[in-house]
Amino acid sequence: MNLKEHIKATMASSLLVLILVGLDQWSKWTIQTHMKLYESIPIMPGFFKLFYVQNTGAGFSLFEGFGPWFFLILTLIALCAIVYYFYHTNDRMVQLSLTLIFAGAIGNLIDRMRLGYVVDFFSFNLFGWDFPVFNIADICISVGFILLVVYLLWDEYRKEKQWKNNIKS
Repeated sequence: MNLKEHIKATMASSLLVLILVGLDQWSKWTIQTHMKLYESIPIMPGFFKLFYVQNTGAGFSLFEGFGPWFFLILTLIALCAIVYYFYHTNDRMVQLSLTLIFAGAIGNLIDRMRLGYVVDFFSFNLFGWDFPVFNIADICISVGFILLVVYLLWDEYRKEKQWKNNIKS
């Protein structure tokens, strides 16, 4: 990828990060402004509701109580790694995946630094099990990670298939 293409990819990714972080922060502000802590609004009774909670941990409340500085350092390390890999790959799908993860990490980092916790509000009940409450930033991180893993596995499969075909020839 030449410099011009890298600049285009960076601009597109930056715009996507701004949109996703903006949407994430707007949705959290809306929840905090219009709902009380632990208030629940059923959307699809028995399956999906808006449920305002404050998460002081990481995804699924892991590392709860570790404090905002722990998450600041951890997030900054992750963001540096994401930026490094973004600029050292020419693959648009990998860049998209990293962009989604980056946006989600920034969205939750803003909450942690500004509020000391992350605002979560999407709540699903799957077959009688309450799935951990999450937000738009968490969706970005999860979708980005899943896309990255699926793409890397698919890419490895294609390379192995091509290698086997070359041996047969």
